Amino acid sequence: MQPTLRRAGGFALVGTVAVAAPALGRAAFAPFAAVALLAAFVITDGPLFDLFARPADRREGRLNGLTGFALAAAGLAILTTELGLPMGLFVASVLVLSYGNLGKRLVAETSDNPFLGVAGFAAVGSAAGVGGQVAVASLTASPLALPRFAFLAVAGTLVAALFREMLFERDDPVVMLSTGLLLWLFDGLATGVGTVHVAAGLAITVALGYTSYALGTASVAGMLSGVLLGLLVVVFGGFGWFAVLITFFGVGALSTKYRYDEKQRRGIAEENDGARGTGNVLGNAAVALACVLCFAASPSLPVEGTLFQYAFAGSMAAALSDTLSSELGGLYDNPRLITTLERVPPGTDGGVTWQGEVFGLLGAVVVAGVAFGLLPDVSPMGAAAVAAGGLAGMTVDSLLGATVEGAAVGNEAVNFAATLIGALVSAVAALVVLTPP
Repeated sequence: MQPTLRRAGGFALVGTVAVAAPALGRAAFAPFAAVALLAAFVITDGPLFDLFARPADRREGRLNGLTGFALAAAGLAILTTELGLPMGLFVASVLVLSYGNLGKRLVAETSDNPFLGVAGFAAVGSAAGVGGQVAVASLTASPLALPRFAFLAVAGTLVAALFREMLFERDDPVVMLSTGLLLWLFDGLATGVGTVHVAAGLAITVALGYTSYALGTASVAGMLSGVLLGLLVVVFGGFGWFAVLITFFGVGALSTKYRYDEKQRRGIAEENDGARGTGNVLGNAAVALACVLCFAASPSLPVEGTLFQYAFAGSMAAALSDTLSSELGGLYDNPRLITTLERVPPGTDGGVTWQGEVFGLLGAVVVAGVAFGLLPDVSPMGAAAVAAGGLAGMTVDSLLGATVEGAAVGNEAVNFAATLIGALVSAVAALVVLTPP
């Protein structure tokens, strides 16, 4: 057995202590605080040191990794007993990370495929997260809400896996705390989680996540971002919302791969063979995620949930409009800078072609059509508002590209601004055209 696998098993055993939280009550933090003290000041050599030591720990002669892990768990325990973090979420947050790491190391024993490693993290971490919540419910005589447990466990595992891909092994404390806080948010919004939505959301998003990775349209981190986003959209929004989302991701991915070799020769191709990373996914979909979360929270907000629906569709219309404009329009010659109309080389930020503008209009109309057909509150005039938001977002993207994009402002920030404008324009336009005179 490799030392890394033994170490992951040791961390999983320490994490399992969280299951005793219902019996310990306000002292739930104590076992982890004790582990942190022992790791920091007592265990400096011997079998336990060899079991838990990471390479940096060996250089420094102290178990900093175990200390940080235990302190993060103790901090979540204090949030549970003093500030109201649900105990099941505390246990799940500790277990999805510790057992997820173990699952990834188990896969690494036989394969170095990054997708299989993430799959091992997700499978074992999710199972542990569900088991931890079931254990807490049993010990506290609470209802066994299995669909809710499954949703929270899988969402927490995807969050942890995504952060683990983006950060380093030594950042496990940050991953654990972030997972716990986000699960607290998801739990507060998941007031009516049903079996059908959870099961369908898991099946659809996992299948599409694998497909996107297998086809090379997303990196591992990008795939995780998309799967997490898809799950949240299905559970908090519904299948119509997901159809709008997947229209952008599916059509956008195909347009990126279309005539990719020619795009490389013209110097306009996406990096990494067109595989979208986390920055690209979130740059295009962060506004959409905020919209679906606000929609779930709308019963407690002074804003009608319908407006968030239009904002969501408008942000996706802007994202697809901009993607088609650049990916397909860039294949045509003689682009002109949108601000001065002077000719510029292909791939110049802010350079547009009339063919690209047509493709962008088509992208906005496609998303508007899907929204009209599948979102319950989108009327024909509402679909026009969505298309208007898409065109506005595409135009803003080009204007920002011609004026500020470069060393100071990256492409992801410009994409975020464009989708934000698309969301705002769609919501305001819908409010204007749908409000009775």
